[in-house]
Amino acid sequence: MRCNDGFYYIVKFQNNPQHTRVLANELLGTALAARLGLPTAPFAVVEVEQELIRLTEELAVQMGVSRTPCLPGLQFGSRYPGDPAQTAVFDLLPDDALAEVENGEDFLGMLVFDKWTCNTNGRQVIFFREQGRSRYQGMMIDQGFCFNAGEWNFPDAPLRGLYMRQRAYHSVTGMASFEPWLARLESRIKTDVLDEAAKQIPPAWYNFDVDALYALLERLDRRRSRVREQLELARDSSRQPFPNWR
Repeated sequence: MRCNDGFYYIVKFQNNPQHTRVLANELLGTALAARLGLPTAPFAVVEVEQELIRLTEELAVQMGVSRTPCLPGLQFGSRYPGDPAQTAVFDLLPDDALAEVENGEDFLGMLVFDKWTCNTNGRQVIFFREQGRSRYQGMMIDQGFCFNAGEWNFPDAPLRGLYMRQRAYHSVTGMASFEPWLARLESRIKTDVLDEAAKQIPPAWYNFDVDALYALLERLDRRRSRVREQLELARDSSRQPFPNWR
């Protein structure tokens, strides 16, 4: 959707089939990942009016044979990297191109983030080339399943949060490969940062349940010291995602 700031956004609606809370997860997760210096899309709270939904047939949720109009109100917007008519975006690259992604090391930082937040989905990434650049850039998208989507709990498992392509982790030689982001997590993400991010979330996205939101933030704060353990469990899993860890 093209919004009144002149940018295009991928917009996720409150009555999406996953859970209303995934909008809160998107905003909170994107804000915290950006605080770690990770390449996430700028976000916005997008107001979509009833009249636009009434006049736009595509603004509906299709589930099997049922079709439900999107709800009006405040929605989550993730900015598209440029003009869709001019900027091609890909969600997969072959291994040789993946190895040449300009910010490929950010896959390691994003895994630190995904282990911290217990992203129960695989890591989602898009790739694009900015005008004048010869190499692709990766942008980390879709934080909706952080905190286990609408459950707001942390069922950790070794393979959760990993990107599907092992090539993304070939540069990992040990825990030191993750240290820049581990250090940022431990030094930059304090309770005031969590509170600041949470205040940006429209209360309707968490059903006005402030107690549940702050219980989530408290658990997040306590989990920061557990990320190294989660990375080691991923290393020792049957998938062995870090083939060069020595």
